[in-house]
Amino acid sequence: MTTVELNALVTGEGDPLIILHGLFGSARNWNAIARQLADIRQVHALDLRNHGASPWHDDMGYERMAEDVADYMQRRGLMPADLLGHSMGGKTAMILALKRPELVERLIVVDIAPVSYTREIMPDYIRAMRRVDLAKAGSRAAVEAEIAPVITDPRLRAFLMQNLLIDHGRLSWRVNLAGIAADLPELIAFPAVHGSFDGPTLFLAGEHSDYIRPRDEPLIHRLFPASRLTEIGQSGHWPHADQTERFVELVRGFL
Repeated sequence: MTTVELNALVTGEGDPLIILHGLFGSARNWNAIARQLADIRQVHALDLRNHGASPWHDDMGYERMAEDVADYMQRRGLMPADLLGHSMGGKTAMILALKRPELVERLIVVDIAPVSYTREIMPDYIRAMRRVDLAKAGSRAAVEAEIAPVITDPRLRAFLMQNLLIDHGRLSWRVNLAGIAADLPELIAFPAVHGSFDGPTLFLAGEHSDYIRPRDEPLIHRLFPASRLTEIGQSGHWPHADQTERFVELVRGFL
């Protein structure tokens, strides 16, 4: 299995905490959280493949991404480590914990379950971003104006626009849109796995998000028997951004 060498932002001292971002995110999204945990952990916020400053690769499967993380940890002697993953990063963290439990001390999964989803609108977002002729657009404002009719939520649009890179006047996407589009069915699914991760596990759900549903809880407890689920009030799919203070409080208490 071919791994890619992941880019990382590292801060703090102590036992390692690995943070894995969600789809279209990056390590930089977690800077503020990492700084608030740096007094109790050495925080390694990683760019997953096809995101941020990490290399691009045609294969975006969860098992491959989990092996990238395992390779990063093993190269640096970070085993076992605590893992925190949001959305796509949460699925990656779960796969790593289930397949390589010796590498994981504690697991925090943010607003995602070990299940397959149907998110029909995501391909529209990707198509809108890919349709932009960056050579002709010329500016960030022009790119945003072009995707706005499809990506109507200003907050989501601002999040996606963080992936627009401007280098000496040239515009490009930091994310591998073609690779993500090709593997999107695999990304919204969850691989078939056997066994369980018996280490301490915390699932954090946004009150107004439907990514962790009551019907998912039996499977969560079967795969992660030492898990507990906490809901963060007045938050959606990004509880770490919606309610940062409460999110950090819960993470610190668990660690």
